[in-house]
Amino acid sequence: MSEKTDINAEMNRLLARATRDRSDIEDLVVVPVFAVIVALILGAATMLATGVDLATIGKSFVALFVGSVGSLNAISETLTAAIPLVLAGLGLALGFRAGLFNIGAEGQLLLGGVAAVVFGFSFPDLPFVVLMPLCLLAGALTGAFYASIAGALKAATGAHEVISTIMLNLISYRLLDYLLRSPWIQKEGRSDPISKSVPDNAQLPRLLDWIEPNLRLHAGIFVMLIAVFVVYWILFRSKIGFAFRASGENPDAARYAGMHSGLIIVAAMASAGALAGLAGAAQVLGVLDRASPGFSAGIGFDAIAVALLGRSHPLGVLFAGVLFGGLEAGGRQMQVDAGVSIDIIGIIQALIIVFIAAPLLVRAIFPWGFRRTGDNHGGKGK
Repeated sequence: MSEKTDINAEMNRLLARATRDRSDIEDLVVVPVFAVIVALILGAATMLATGVDLATIGKSFVALFVGSVGSLNAISETLTAAIPLVLAGLGLALGFRAGLFNIGAEGQLLLGGVAAVVFGFSFPDLPFVVLMPLCLLAGALTGAFYASIAGALKAATGAHEVISTIMLNLISYRLLDYLLRSPWIQKEGRSDPISKSVPDNAQLPRLLDWIEPNLRLHAGIFVMLIAVFVVYWILFRSKIGFAFRASGENPDAARYAGMHSGLIIVAAMASAGALAGLAGAAQVLGVLDRASPGFSAGIGFDAIAVALLGRSHPLGVLFAGVLFGGLEAGGRQMQVDAGVSIDIIGIIQALIIVFIAAPLLVRAIFPWGFRRTGDNHGGKGK
């Protein structure tokens, strides 16, 4: 009886821990902020080491700022780039919370985008209020189905999701090439792999074209904000979200509590894939209006960095996605104004990931920015 009581107490302790955020306020806010600062400093050092003079470095960072938030067009480009990053990042964050490292967002995004395009031009006579939401739904369901393959493999055979999602990414590239050359998808009169265009009544409307036709910000931003709210509610206000977090914190305790681990794995992967597929649909319906090889431009991989920077918290993912969108938009301006290679932005993003993955290193560099461990417990623990 005593042993059973001890097991129950341990299980309750572990499940109670799972109901709290995985990261405290320092891990969610302070560590990412310092990681970005260090990455920018080291990015400047990299430019200096490659022969870029200080004046050009200063000019490049000014261009980075101006190109990301320095004008209405810059803000529009930043938010446009952030939309698919946040959507895919939310899916990855949800998987991380469930203890699953989904590397397959790129493939899920590609197939979700293609599904949205195909559904759009297949039913061109449907009204906008019906066709556009159905295209988004087609993208989400396709992404969910594709991701659930990896979830089912893990639940049934124990196949590691990292390996299976990488393989599914490779399959998605070849599948996309095949689909884009199919007569019922390929644009008439074209020999290259490119799809038919999405009809106007399936596209996400642009929000600022009444000010300037070149402003590309579209209604996908509302889809993004709704997704942030829904994922937050699922993770912290629903039973399935509790199951995700409990399973991610301690699978053994979750199983002992009666949670079906196989069902949780498939549900978590399918939910993550749905958000990645939705990201692909938003990209083609809001920006590209068609599918072509590599139309994702690596968004699914960048979303991994967004989820890590956001500490797998929906609000953190939102801000991280906007930051990476700003880096992308500002990087183009930096290349034009200062003549600095756009690869520097890739280096900065990689450095951010490095420091996010090593929070103890950030705490060692900036010890004054964090409370001492003893302070977190009212002075105890000395």
